[in-house]
Amino acid sequence: MAAGKVVVLMVMVVLMVEGSRAMTLCRMNDQGFEACKPSVTQPNPVDPSPECCKALKGADLTCLCSYKNSVWLGTLGIDPKLALDLPPKCKLQMASVC
Repeated sequence: MAAGKVVVLMVMVVLMVEGSRAMTLCRMNDQGFEACKPSVTQPNPVDPSPECCKALKGADLTCLCSYKNSVWLGTLGIDPKLALDLPPKCKLQMASVC
């Protein structure tokens, strides 16, 4: 099975097992992801909100960057290029690995 499919499968299993419990990924919870979603979704992305920037400030950007080529971003409606544009818009330093 391709690595991307394994990641999608693992995320789906975690979501099913966790049920109504909040999901946290790279020190960013679902509230943070929801706050940033309008900024990383096509066709009309908006500038990141203060809530989005606050969530990104507490996130592990190196960890988030490791998902930039993951197929699961598209399944969540996240445009990877728009996601990579968020930290500079929030005046945060991007990890050199991106």
